[in-house]
Amino acid sequence: MTTPTADPYLLEVSIDVDAPPRTVWDALSDLRRMPEWSPQTRRMIVLGRTKVGAHTINVNRLGWKMWPTTSKVVRYEPQRAIAFSVPVNGTVWTYELEDLGEGRTRIVERREAPEGSTSASKMLVKRFLGGHDGYSATLEKDMAATLARIKAAAERDG
Repeated sequence: MTTPTADPYLLEVSIDVDAPPRTVWDALSDLRRMPEWSPQTRRMIVLGRTKVGAHTINVNRLGWKMWPTTSKVVRYEPQRAIAFSVPVNGTVWTYELEDLGEGRTRIVERREAPEGSTSASKMLVKRFLGGHDGYSATLEKDMAATLARIKAAAERDG
């Protein structure tokens, strides 16, 4: 019997916000605002209404390197969670909200690749983005920055 291995692409960061889930959700669920939050996202265009099955066209940037991607919303639970998959690299990005009570919310951002990453993505990450470990460290830092920006906006608006 083979023991399943941990997802080597799994990254998870969380932050507590002094704002209720509804306020955090209002900021987070508007995917067009992702460039405000994410250091690497330059544009996220939602085709149609944000719901399960909605598609997006995205432009990402790290330093001088820019690349397009597409994604599809695979989970949409108002005031609880939103997730989108990125077919070009096999990743799923999830944002979950936990009501901590007393007008506070925990946001958990997770990046995973349940089926592993694609060959093309592995090659591009190795050649242009510092390799798996280097890019994962960059992503984790950027995820923390993303959550800090959402926190600041939600606390200001809440």
